[in-house]
Amino acid sequence: MYSIKGTLKRKGVVEQVSDTFKKRTFVVEDASGQYAQTIEFQAVQDRVELLDKIATGQPVEVTFFIRGREWTNPKDGAVKVFNTLDAWKVEALIDQKTAGKDKPNGDNNGAANAETFVAEGDDDLPF
Repeated sequence: MYSIKGTLKRKGVVEQVSDTFKKRTFVVEDASGQYAQTIEFQAVQDRVELLDKIATGQPVEVTFFIRGREWTNPKDGAVKVFNTLDAWKVEALIDQKTAGKDKPNGDNNGAANAETFVAEGDDDLPF
């Protein structure tokens, strides 16, 4: 498994390819190097829902597998290799430029990367 951090640039609609197979593509921009890289991933089956709660423009971390397959053109015998990046997990990250701006002291409760949602009054603390 591999992982990459970037910004969710685009997310496609869920495509029902057959009665038993569905997929969704999405694009992440990785600007960590000298040149930004635009990378397309796909989510299949129950993983298509991973993107439902993530907005475009939001920082994410994608954990994925690299899949490859060989195909031979029946007309001329030319062999081609196709690669796919299959998303296993997509997590929304806190944008470090805006992290803590909603709290005057900049405290984000130690959540450096993953967002944590707790409804008020649901913290189960006795005080």
